[in-house]
Amino acid sequence: MDTHRSSLNWIAEFVAIFCGVNSVFLPIVLRAGEQTRPNVVFILADDQSYRDFGFMGNHIVHTPNLDKLACQSARYPNGYVPMSVCRPSLATLLTGLYPHQHGIHFNHPPPGLREMRKMTAQQYRQTRAKADYLIQQVPTIPRILAKHGYVCLQTGKHWEGNFHVAGFTHGMTLGLPSAKKDSVLGTRQQLNGEWVAHGNGDAGLTIGRETMQPIFNFIEHHAGQRPFFLWYAPFLPHTPFDAPDRFHKVYQNRNVSNHLLPYYAEITRFDETVGRLIEVLKKKQLLDQTLIIFASDNGFRPDKKTKTRQNKRSKLSEYEDGLRTPILIRWEGQTKPAEHVQLIQTVDLVPTVLHATGLANEITPRMKGINLLPCASGKERLKNRPAFGAIYPNDAQVFGKPSIHIRGRWVRSGDFKLVVPGPARPAVPFSLFNLKLDPNEQTNLARSPVAKKYAAKITHLKKLLDQWWTAKDDCDVTRHPDVNPE
Repeated sequence: MDTHRSSLNWIAEFVAIFCGVNSVFLPIVLRAGEQTRPNVVFILADDQSYRDFGFMGNHIVHTPNLDKLACQSARYPNGYVPMSVCRPSLATLLTGLYPHQHGIHFNHPPPGLREMRKMTAQQYRQTRAKADYLIQQVPTIPRILAKHGYVCLQTGKHWEGNFHVAGFTHGMTLGLPSAKKDSVLGTRQQLNGEWVAHGNGDAGLTIGRETMQPIFNFIEHHAGQRPFFLWYAPFLPHTPFDAPDRFHKVYQNRNVSNHLLPYYAEITRFDETVGRLIEVLKKKQLLDQTLIIFASDNGFRPDKKTKTRQNKRSKLSEYEDGLRTPILIRWEGQTKPAEHVQLIQTVDLVPTVLHATGLANEITPRMKGINLLPCASGKERLKNRPAFGAIYPNDAQVFGKPSIHIRGRWVRSGDFKLVVPGPARPAVPFSLFNLKLDPNEQTNLARSPVAKKYAAKITHLKKLLDQWWTAKDDCDVTRHPDVNPE
């Protein structure tokens, strides 16, 4: 049986019990000659629902290392990604821009994966490379940090070709098929028999699944020499669900549903790697000078019949199981362990990192996120504000025109969430949910017998959504020179 308690009071009680002691906020005092800019570590789950963590109130799933990290962190249980699939979401984490701003609103560029499967390997690589300009024309965290003396390592999921394309100085992903022809490693066979990189990370996808050594080597080599940025985005708990038996045995007496067991085992496998990474940072005495940020790139819940595919209300959908993620921020001596229930978004993470590294002057007007450090440190209370996003299909038709691809735009403000249909799904009605009373989004208030009662609420939320969504998609600087403006 899959049990989830949505009460934030219960979550706070769980964290208090798990941590066992009250934390004290103590500012860092650097000694002469010590590194003055913090290391930055991004830990990113791949396809994990917001409710599948112990610290989020799920008492069946086994996530002891993430739970420990949570009780040491500023915790944001109501975090949101703008789009519920990996590539657009990861591009937002790199840039601090919404998908309609950075232009990467798809996993696969035109003409889409089905047609690309028919190409030769050379044609396939050339087609994927046509999207490179999107990430190259906007600032990214690794590109900014590298300019200021950081070494930046990419591991795991990375859709933007070779790691250099997004500005990393070091990396595992090359944009080429792995030597080991294995779908786990992001390599696929074309219809003509040639092998190509799927595009989601190729050789980088071994991290966490087969090895952690590239990360350990990187830390060993650079610790204390130069500040580093580490992108740890393993292909976990993403399918294929092939976790070793020992991760399944954890659930023998936990009464977990059959369709959730392979997924939960993969979550526990991921959790173990998080523990190993943090232990290395601790042994190298780096925790007091390292900012750690955790989030999921998007949510996922297994379909009861297939067990390995997402259900229709998680990944690629406008529902909470696809869009919502807990966000953790830990920086010893600089952040205070506490829970903050206000809405935040992953667009907030780039401004937060740039403030933490003393590089706030690199924040551009197009970055709509806020600096979370005043809140995370306990110095300021976070103001209530809406969260926004849009849902797009997996494949793009053309570059530079996000608006024609939209399945739906969404906004959450307070307890209410509105979804407005887009050109890709014009026949779908408006949806309005009260997430406090209806956390599983079962009752569409806009189509209910009491719909008139919510007319003013819908009008207000629609106005917020339209104000966020600019007339030109805020996408001018990412237009390809061969694409005409709308």
